[in-house]
Amino acid sequence: MGMKIGITGGIGSGKSYVARVFKALGVPFYDADREAKELMNSSSAIREALTHEFGTEVYNQEGDLNRSYLASQVFLDQDKLDKLNAIVHPIVIQHGEDWALSQTFPYTLKEAALLFESGSYKKLDYTILVTAPLEIRITRVMQRDAMTREEVLNRVDKQMSDEEKLKLADFTILNDGVHALLPQILPLHKHFLEGLKA
Repeated sequence: MGMKIGITGGIGSGKSYVARVFKALGVPFYDADREAKELMNSSSAIREALTHEFGTEVYNQEGDLNRSYLASQVFLDQDKLDKLNAIVHPIVIQHGEDWALSQTFPYTLKEAALLFESGSYKKLDYTILVTAPLEIRITRVMQRDAMTREEVLNRVDKQMSDEEKLKLADFTILNDGVHALLPQILPLHKHFLEGLKA
């Protein structure tokens, strides 16, 4: 089995864009946030636990997750958000582990917004943190999601700071629109292809 690499970054850092560059290089890619959304509908274990914790209205008549209801439940309630994460994260982490085992490439890449917060980084060989100056991140998210500056800052405040993430990350990629990405990505790609330990 190849090495397992995680990639993360705060809102507006452009981690998904950087991850797509790795994907374009042929690296098998696991989008933990997208898979979590899928599993919240397809996993009977998650379904049962969410229904038990948040009530039957957490799924609609068609049996699909009622995202707006769930979001309203956890948005201002840290205790409920912690319970949601405790239900979903372990199953997504295991799903990602099983997926990585089935890959034949020298390494796999897992993208997750909460890579450090969920503890899933502990099961990876290396982690990459994508960073960008705060003002650039704010502008990107305001343009992308039509959010106000205050709304973006509220989201940023809810996430672990880059300073905390830097202590846990093995490598960083600066995605500020000034420094070219490929000269930062290609040496890491070569490093991981060769299966080298830093």
